Amino acid sequence: MSISIIGRSIEESATLLLNETAAILKAKGEPIIHLGGGEPKSRTPIDAITSFTGLINSGEIRYTPVDGTVEMKQAIIRYTEEYYDRKVAPENVIASSGAKQSIMVALQAILDPQDEVIFPAPYWVSYPEMVKLCGAIPVPVHPEDGTFYPRMQDIEMNFTSYTKAIILNSPNNPTGAIYSDEFIADVVSFCEKNDLYLIMDDIYHRLCFNGKKPANCYKYAKNLDENSKIILVNSVSKQYAMTGFRIGWAVANKKLIEVMSNIQGHQTAGPPVLMQKAAIGAITGVQSGVESLRLTLENNRNVMMDRLNGFDGVRPTKPDGTFYVFADFSPYDKNSTRLSKFLLDKVRVLTMPGIEFGLDGYLRLSTCGSINDIIEGIERIKWALDLNSPNELYIGERKLVRDWL
Repeated sequence: MSISIIGRSIEESATLLLNETAAILKAKGEPIIHLGGGEPKSRTPIDAITSFTGLINSGEIRYTPVDGTVEMKQAIIRYTEEYYDRKVAPENVIASSGAKQSIMVALQAILDPQDEVIFPAPYWVSYPEMVKLCGAIPVPVHPEDGTFYPRMQDIEMNFTSYTKAIILNSPNNPTGAIYSDEFIADVVSFCEKNDLYLIMDDIYHRLCFNGKKPANCYKYAKNLDENSKIILVNSVSKQYAMTGFRIGWAVANKKLIEVMSNIQGHQTAGPPVLMQKAAIGAITGVQSGVESLRLTLENNRNVMMDRLNGFDGVRPTKPDGTFYVFADFSPYDKNSTRLSKFLLDKVRVLTMPGIEFGLDGYLRLSTCGSINDIIEGIERIKWALDLNSPNELYIGERKLVRDWL
């Protein structure tokens, strides 16, 4: 069978594969604890449900404009003005089937083969593969100081004549790090000076802790006319717990949005009208659910950090936002894929291996679940790894006996 060079270069999404494995085991009645998930457990906002059911009851479910309905664009414009103090036109906006598609069509619109895209590591698992799908070269940047907070010199050291764009995700998946205002300002200035695109993946920007706020990229831009190369991406998935609705969007200059729309038109056409209607309800409706989710996640983070800090050999870094803790488990196993599989096999706890995010020896642990899941999940992990733990562990009525070193 003949497969394209690009097709052969793309790896399966490790996060989606592990989620599928866990779902299969759970369906078989296995006592799975899911600490790998990337979706909140909150219910869909009532305003989203009302908008959705109102349209579906009408029976008028039709095609939509490729770049989103008028009403969807109006909601995004309002959102951008409220949270970024930036007034944009409908021609500056595209609604897509998830933030992932917004990023993908943006990359397809700006990249040529052999172009390079810089992004700090650890990074979201899809960035490298999305860049490779365009025939371009991903350039992950590991902060030289060993932290999760990159400095401008880290970016500059990896800049070449082939660099076309920089992607920043703050708060960051998987680390939860919020990049400093100074760093964002420096990157915006650097991109303007070197004529680079800056893709701001802001899907966690309202899920921040301890009063911290992510930087507003527009605040530091000198060029905000139609030559601006800032691409701002967001979605309803995380903040509104609407992962299954698959609605995201991008805000950028009019010419780029036109090209992105042309590409999207040949991929999927416009996002489903029902999903857009639900997203509009969430964005324009009561916002108390976002704050409730944020508070829950902050409390869950604190519980997980307490448990991990009492775990000898594990070095967690306290996240500033999102719903992940990225913890160093390398004293137990420097191979995070093997460790993650071991924990799923032995104690039925799903974690995400750090290597998929660009840093081996780490595990990404989700705080999306219940407090009980977090406590029991960490206890199971500790029992599996800490040889000072009792030799037996009960999961419900099932007795586990440690038969490994």
